[in-house]
Amino acid sequence: MSAERKRLREDKDFKKHWKKWGPYLTERQWGTVREDYSPDGSAWENVTHHDARSKAYRWGEEGIAGISDHKQKLCLAWAFWNGKDPFIKERLFGLTGNQGNHGEDVKELYYYLDSTPTHSYMKMLYKYPQGEFPYQELEYINAELGKSNPEYEILDTGIFDSDRYFDVFIEYAKQDVEDIMAVATIHNRGSEDAEIWVMPTFWFRKTWFTGHEPFMPKISKLSENSIKAFNPKSGFYTITFEGEPELKFCDNETNRERLYHIPNEKQFLKDAINDYVVSGDERHLNPQNFGTKAAAIYKITIPAGGSKKIRLRLQHQASENPLEICDRCVELRKNEADEFYAALQEGVTDPDLLNIQRQAYAGMLWSKQFYYYDVERWLEGDPGRYKPPVQRKKGRNGNWRHLQNYDIISMPDKWEYPWYAAWDLAFHCIPLARLDCEFAKDQLLLLLNEWYMHPNGQIPAYEWNFSDVNPPVHAYAVERVYQIDKKRNGGKGDQEFLERAFHKLMLNFTWWVNQKDSDGQNIFEGGFLGLDNISVFDRSHVQKFHGKLEQADATSWMAMFSLNMLRISLDLCEFNKVYQFSATKFLEHFLYIAGAMNNISKEGISLWDDEDNFFYDVLHMANKDSKQMKVRSIVGIIPFFAVEPIREELFDELPEFKKRLDFFLKEKPALAALVSSWVQPGLDKRRLFSLLRGHRMRSVLKKMLDSDEFLSDFGVRSLSKYHESNPYSVQINGELLSIKYTPGESETRMFGGNSNWRGPIWFPINYLIIESLKRFDFYYGGDFSIEYPTGSGNFMTMDLIAKELSLRCMRIFMKDKDGHRPVYGKNRKMQEDPHFKDLILFYEYFNGDTGAGLGASHQTGWTGLVAEMIYKFYKPKEERVHHGTTPLFRS
Repeated sequence: MSAERKRLREDKDFKKHWKKWGPYLTERQWGTVREDYSPDGSAWENVTHHDARSKAYRWGEEGIAGISDHKQKLCLAWAFWNGKDPFIKERLFGLTGNQGNHGEDVKELYYYLDSTPTHSYMKMLYKYPQGEFPYQELEYINAELGKSNPEYEILDTGIFDSDRYFDVFIEYAKQDVEDIMAVATIHNRGSEDAEIWVMPTFWFRKTWFTGHEPFMPKISKLSENSIKAFNPKSGFYTITFEGEPELKFCDNETNRERLYHIPNEKQFLKDAINDYVVSGDERHLNPQNFGTKAAAIYKITIPAGGSKKIRLRLQHQASENPLEICDRCVELRKNEADEFYAALQEGVTDPDLLNIQRQAYAGMLWSKQFYYYDVERWLEGDPGRYKPPVQRKKGRNGNWRHLQNYDIISMPDKWEYPWYAAWDLAFHCIPLARLDCEFAKDQLLLLLNEWYMHPNGQIPAYEWNFSDVNPPVHAYAVERVYQIDKKRNGGKGDQEFLERAFHKLMLNFTWWVNQKDSDGQNIFEGGFLGLDNISVFDRSHVQKFHGKLEQADATSWMAMFSLNMLRISLDLCEFNKVYQFSATKFLEHFLYIAGAMNNISKEGISLWDDEDNFFYDVLHMANKDSKQMKVRSIVGIIPFFAVEPIREELFDELPEFKKRLDFFLKEKPALAALVSSWVQPGLDKRRLFSLLRGHRMRSVLKKMLDSDEFLSDFGVRSLSKYHESNPYSVQINGELLSIKYTPGESETRMFGGNSNWRGPIWFPINYLIIESLKRFDFYYGGDFSIEYPTGSGNFMTMDLIAKELSLRCMRIFMKDKDGHRPVYGKNRKMQEDPHFKDLILFYEYFNGDTGAGLGASHQTGWTGLVAEMIYKFYKPKEERVHHGTTPLFRS
């Protein structure tokens, strides 16, 4: 067992809290809903990047390459100044959702390079220009650009063209649980000597005014190169800095005069260190050398092409010569990280893919965040403080008063999406389970807790609107993580985890049935479902047309949800046969949904279109003919996800479940015949439950694997390329609505800035396609093949097609024959510069034609699924025993 696996075991067994400290500091607290106390809910404008250096936050803290304890009492982050910027660089800059021509967008260059699951070793890179940071240029030019223009990025400003920048590598290494080394290695990439101010900064999150913690924490000077930090609950910490930096102190308090033009209540303010460094203003520094915020200020000159290091150590009690072991500790923990990943990546032979996968894992681990949001307290205000505006009580999240979030949570990313999103998190947990199964399981259970899940059974979506509806993929993630964990533990499944999740998922399933199936006909109306503007209109507001939208995707997600719950029920039968009755319940739900999807309504319309051989949404309007919304999108592919192969011997082990199967075969043969027949055994005597079979399955696959439709060189598109030359238009209540294929950024603001489902490639959808192909192959094996790509004359098994699609997705990040990565498009700096070309950014989505990265640039959340694709790509295929060549397909 590796040293890191031993640490994980000690943490799990509560012997040592190795995860107490980690990268739990967010990268953007400003502009979040939690910090929004405006009457109209305009979070982006309520606290801006300009305000952030002077405002003490209520709900969390931010910083560059920062760490904190798990309750974010004490924080450490790194600040810099190049001598030219108007203020020190304490936080990452980006445009708000209203400023960017394609929504919110971080305008910095930084990379997560390494991390172990316990954060015993971590490494990150921040690139800081030596010239004045182009804040205004980035704001002004993006404001002038339209939706048809690409985003104007920091590399477009030319600030990095002459290599006049610093590469700042930050490393952390734990000697023990609360004995942490931190090292900043600053490289001058320019051709001239350059000065930089480097400021490791410690501060306490402002908790002393809420009424919960009346005790004031304190940071004070201990010696010329050390400080001590005291909090009554955590005790004393000693921080020792290398050399003799200037130690400056202030308080984590808002500068009211600067922000609001009213007198300050406090003398020593949050922005005092900034004012001192930039302009020499010492008025708000504490001359007695204590406060709740402190920085060690290093002013150093780095020779051209050279580098310098700054070291520090945080301990509960200072040892003699505390920095003496710093380099040895960092090197040891780095070697242990290598050992950990060598075992995890065993079998991956391509050095480029090893690098991509490790950076993907690093990004997922760095994207953990302390997330604090007590909705009732946010709505009502803190005791003794000013009251929030009355409008907010009936506004955002007003019906989620029970929700109390105070946890370390996996984020989509920590700048553009510094808040959890339910279906994002479900996908995060699958690759996270390879790293740290206990963390993945805890994350999935977290959203099912009573203080997260709504009493009606809804899982909270995300802070901008907890009531929004995400695709119900939580059960899928629970089942996958359970299986990964079971295999790692030699075939022993975690019964407690699976049972806890199952009972709460039952509530969520019931919520869907009661809330999103208005007619009780097993056709669902989820609305937006995270698919942004893939439709001709906002599917969450179909009421504007005085109608109802029956959704092929919502209905298919529910069929998939039913099969996931069926699978979990059968897994639980290993421990208690009573769960076979739950399996029966979800089998029946699945069959009735399958029947509803195939039924023709009284208007003669169903979700399946026999002319196009594809699934579409159906719009029903009062006193008007119903219409199929003939948009060829992933809406019509999602039925493919509802598939589950089940071992035949389970039927004999579960007599009540088998009895109900036999009942359906005998009493409801028409309903039973709608799904892939379970009476015909497949590979290894598996039986198949699936929405698609025969003609319909072939038809969906034919479109999905057609290069003129969904199949791109880099995965499966979210909208068919057919709509590039054949835009779909429909007239509704006199309004002409249309949609066309756009491979990259969206040209509409239907959902605000980031509305980009009209063509790009998204990893979660591609991952589910690949997994579904593999599940079908578990049943069919080599007895079934299909043309790939469509029209090529080349026929392949589903398993091989899954592998080919994985490779297409992986190629987004891989070097091509010219040494270029499609993810970086035509950007020569990122493609060719030795200090850029092997650094990987994991974007939110990708151009459907070129594979270029788009949207959020650090979305290692669900794009981190590439790590799982690489893992599975190199995993040896299990030996399979074929049982004859009887045709398994019935048309």
